[in-house]
Amino acid sequence: MAPPPPRPILATLFDMDGLLIDSEDLYTLVTNLILAEHSRPPLPWSIKAQMQGRPGPAAGAIFHTWAQLPITREEFMRRQTELQKEHFPATQPLPGVVDLLSGLRDRGVEMALATSSHKGNFKIKTDHLEHIFNVFGPEHKVLGDDVRIPKGRGKPAPDIYLLALQTINTRRRSEGKGEILPEQCLVFEDSVPGVESGRRAGMQVVWCPHPGLRQEFQGREEEVLAGLTGEFVEGEAVGEKAGVVGDGWGVHLETLENFPYERFGLGSGSGKKSEKL
Repeated sequence: MAPPPPRPILATLFDMDGLLIDSEDLYTLVTNLILAEHSRPPLPWSIKAQMQGRPGPAAGAIFHTWAQLPITREEFMRRQTELQKEHFPATQPLPGVVDLLSGLRDRGVEMALATSSHKGNFKIKTDHLEHIFNVFGPEHKVLGDDVRIPKGRGKPAPDIYLLALQTINTRRRSEGKGEILPEQCLVFEDSVPGVESGRRAGMQVVWCPHPGLRQEFQGREEEVLAGLTGEFVEGEAVGEKAGVVGDGWGVHLETLENFPYERFGLGSGSGKKSEKL
């Protein structure tokens, strides 16, 4: 039997696309525009679910195998970049995000970002949202093209979340504070590979999926929460174990609105009104 999840949570680690901001819908929009230009059908959730959360090259391989576009991958990427530059500056925070980040900050919970987005796309998607993303210190923003992440070790491998925690502990050591263990961390994810990444890092996970993804995994929620959907079977060979169905280390939420702090040992806050970001 798995041990109960430790309380209280001391650090929170966040995915970005589709979790903090509505960029997943914009990715779909851009992709479907290109597909339509070549008389291809829209991207189905059965394929998008496999792509979500993964680094660009891995997601691209899945997409092109399915799409069979009559253009080269280089031509696709040029058109994709054009459309992303047009649409990504319109990203907005998803419901509950601003209040959640404010609430965690007011409770003194450590926070870091762990996104598969590379530096260029991250800038386009967040430059107009600095008031939100400034809650993450510069050293606590870990991006998909971070050279500290070994090649081929993006989500669903655990490396990006372990690195995000490392950035927190490096700072804490410099401040004379104790280190935070992986099991004391709560990962926030919308993607299935991202949930598996968090679970294989030995962390607790909140899964807040897009309604389309939620429908795709109807009846398999506990499997997703345990990180047992088989997205990263290589992890088993090197001891990066996922969870156990029903172990309580994964929680599914439909929204980040009205976040249940008490459930994670975070109480009701400092007693003062939370200052908006």
